[in-house]
Amino acid sequence: MESTPGATGAPMGASASANPEAPPVLVRYWAGAKAAAGVAEETVCASTLGALLDVVQAERDERFAKVLRACSLVVSEQPVAPEQRASFELRAHDVVDVLPPFAGGSHPA
Repeated sequence: MESTPGATGAPMGASASANPEAPPVLVRYWAGAKAAAGVAEETVCASTLGALLDVVQAERDERFAKVLRACSLVVSEQPVAPEQRASFELRAHDVVDVLPPFAGGSHPA
């Protein structure tokens, strides 16, 4: 099992934006989330975690959305509870790790 984003040679460095004035945030997908996203990581400009999630889901299918709902999200080493996702503020150069349950994340109750 791979544990390093980008180890498969998936496209990296893609950039999307909810708001071009918002800070750039690196999103790293692990295990099944990486497979569902089709990339190991991407940069997104968003001021909140909710806006970032809207951007990363916008051009992906329902399978990705389902995987994302089951994942834990960690922002710069700080776990974010599901009820905090929509309003959690992001700062420039934060790193958002998307962790499926078997990769260290936990399925929300």
